[in-house]
Amino acid sequence: MRDYLFGAMPIYEYQCEKCGKVFEMWQKVSDEAPRACPKCKGRKITKLISHTSFQLKGTGWYATDYGKKSGGNSSGLKKPEPKTESKSPT
Repeated sequence: MRDYLFGAMPIYEYQCEKCGKVFEMWQKVSDEAPRACPKCKGRKITKLISHTSFQLKGTGWYATDYGKKSGGNSSGLKKPEPKTESKSPT
């Protein structure tokens, strides 16, 4: 398997409950969590949930292209219909 291509191997963040050190590890999803803190060798390690810095920007993504209705109106709002005069019978 090619886990090394295109950043396919995720980076996990852990925190030692003994010394408070936060550290990162490149791991496969199937790899076990670290057993000890690299700083103090403490054995109580917690996996952190981190914010991603990955953002889809520019054209070609759902929010900018596929979400548009046909007609090229980028705001997603309907264009107002032109007003026509209606003559009522007198």
